[in-house]
Amino acid sequence: MDLIRHLECFAAVAEESHFGRAAERLGMAQPPLSQRIQRLERELGVRLFERTSRQVTITKAGTLLLEEARELLARSEALMATARRIRDGESGLLRAALPPDIAGETVAAILADFARLHPGVELELRELTTTQQLAQFASHDLDAGLIHHPCDVSGLELGPVLRREVGVLLPREAPEAELDAVPLAALSPYDLILFHRAAAPALHDDVLTTCARNGYTPAAVRHGQGASFIRGLILSARAVAFSPRDAHPAHTADRDPDLVWRPLAGAPLSWRLSVAWPRGRSDTAVSTFAEAATRALRETSAVSTELPPRPLHLRPAAEYWL
Repeated sequence: MDLIRHLECFAAVAEESHFGRAAERLGMAQPPLSQRIQRLERELGVRLFERTSRQVTITKAGTLLLEEARELLARSEALMATARRIRDGESGLLRAALPPDIAGETVAAILADFARLHPGVELELRELTTTQQLAQFASHDLDAGLIHHPCDVSGLELGPVLRREVGVLLPREAPEAELDAVPLAALSPYDLILFHRAAAPALHDDVLTTCARNGYTPAAVRHGQGASFIRGLILSARAVAFSPRDAHPAHTADRDPDLVWRPLAGAPLSWRLSVAWPRGRSDTAVSTFAEAATRALRETSAVSTELPPRPLHLRPAAEYWL
């Protein structure tokens, strides 16, 4: 028995004191309404109405049960309203992720913007590499994330592809530091410090392929993620690292006496990223996160929208042999 529907019939008859008017109010015929009231009476074991040919009168038992029936109906409506808000992304929990190289100012801007636009939604923000995000999308443990391209985007919907200009971090005394823009081929004397391949295999290979095509084949690739660790390798291991322009704005360029950031001649490298979410999960909360993340990146990281975007397909393999 559909208890909620039967209680709706009970409340309608009690309030109308007439089966015909109650049936019209409920949008149903009178005989099925009478049958539902009879079944409810059998289930409850009490008589709810006294019926005569002229009137319908609620019994004492019916009066005692009517208030509880109304409370159950109100709770049922509240539950359905909450479910609708969750379905539409207006309430509940959104599990989202950002890659480790996103600046703290960007993270703070995303959290503040999302909280302002959706105070009823809890944003659970995680720090995950692109590989980790793709795995959690596949296991349905993640609702939205900011991923690096290229990667396997099958089964995902994407926001606009954003471009972060990438330059090179050099020892300040390096001859190449005197250049306004450094050709990739000029880095040949240096090892390359790059993020671990497991974090974003396709991007890792794409970077090495671009380097090889532009005359830079490093003798060794060293892996590092933390800023202090990378700085130590640059200063002691005759190595260089690629880094986004927004991580080294002009007003902070002289804060490190030992390192210098320079753009790459011809801008052959860039980090391309976009917000991603499972196909079909384009609810309000996901859309708001995508908008907040895109806006925060534009305002705090000086990214630009890639127009027209480069293809997002994966290269079969790097043209650089490790």
